[in-house]
Amino acid sequence: MDNQLLKGKNGIIFGALDERSIAWKVAECAYQHGANFVLSNTPIALRMGKIDELAAKTESKVITADATSMDDLDNLFQESMQELNGKIDFILHSIGMSVNVRKGHDYYNQNYDFTMKGLDISALSFHKIMQTAWNLNAMNEYGSILALSYIAAQRTFPDYNDMAENKSFLESIARSFGYHFGIKNKVRVNTISQSPTITTAGSGVKGFDGFFKYADEISPLGNAKPEDCARYCISLFSDLTKSVTMQNLFHDGGFSNTGISDKVIANFLK
Repeated sequence: MDNQLLKGKNGIIFGALDERSIAWKVAECAYQHGANFVLSNTPIALRMGKIDELAAKTESKVITADATSMDDLDNLFQESMQELNGKIDFILHSIGMSVNVRKGHDYYNQNYDFTMKGLDISALSFHKIMQTAWNLNAMNEYGSILALSYIAAQRTFPDYNDMAENKSFLESIARSFGYHFGIKNKVRVNTISQSPTITTAGSGVKGFDGFFKYADEISPLGNAKPEDCARYCISLFSDLTKSVTMQNLFHDGGFSNTGISDKVIANFLK
């Protein structure tokens, strides 16, 4: 590829599971753009997914880590800087899970132990990753840290359950830590609010097919494809966006700014 936007840059990509994962697409795209990176996920995710296949394809190393464990994260960053022969230029947080959703608990009937576990995995892990990078002085100047979010942080999607709070907290962490990281060494911190995307995690949400189709019919450009989201991530890792920070950036085909569409109205007139 002629335009290698990430040539010479080092990264850590969290959350690739299989070829449907956005993190998987980001890794493929980052590799095409000349980046060197480490892939990380939990031990159980490594057993369930195909991350070794992705590692071979992108000439990258897999380092197991539970992103809720400070000890695991400390080891991950230390090993990554050794593996990559330098500090980190970009990080992708593509981690999320609601135990309540998995266990079939409705929003109004939560198991609060499950709620706290989901919050830790889906949002607090983002803070833990950045705090580890901060304490180890692991980020290069003008580095970029990015997490994947969803518009349920701002709007109500009943079956999205407590993941809505998780995404709200995630976005707040990005703004708050983005301020401090910007002051420290010009590191950018942002979130991307992606369209509903058919991934292993997303497909587990009740009614997913319905609101995937609804969002596609509302959005002027249709739902944003995961490959396009990956390219957007690359632009935010690159030097082209050195002054973009503390933002939640909608990558959703225009859904977030559209009240109704002709297609949806036509469905009600049938």
